[in-house]
Amino acid sequence: MKLWPDDRGYFLELARIGQGLVSQFPTGSTQLSAALSYPGTIKAFHFHQQQTDLWGVVAGMFQVALVDLRPESPTYGARNTMYIGTLRPWQILIPPGVGHGYKVIGDKAAMLVYVTDRFYNPEDEGRIPYDDARINYDWELQHK
Repeated sequence: MKLWPDDRGYFLELARIGQGLVSQFPTGSTQLSAALSYPGTIKAFHFHQQQTDLWGVVAGMFQVALVDLRPESPTYGARNTMYIGTLRPWQILIPPGVGHGYKVIGDKAAMLVYVTDRFYNPEDEGRIPYDDARINYDWELQHK
């Protein structure tokens, strides 16, 4: 993500509709949302059948967990961990069928802003408990 710091703070550009990672997102159904979470909060896992997400952090730090739930994918079952936020202003593009969640790390609240290619539809969303034994994800120590 583009970040312009100065002596007052910074300006962070999350996305330009029609360009970059959201270039294929339709203008008629693209939605921009935000979620504020307190330190230590875990929100996981959920996935979408049709929706694509683009995540960017505007405050704080997140431990992001991804798991491929697509049986036809060559990476089916694979897990990945990323640390994103103020110290790492990355974007994460999450396709349908990839389980995703996060834990707020550090001692401050964190804010995730996300762009989706569809309007919110609770029927498109599936949920898996953060401690599901089938995923077996360690939220405490990743050594990365």
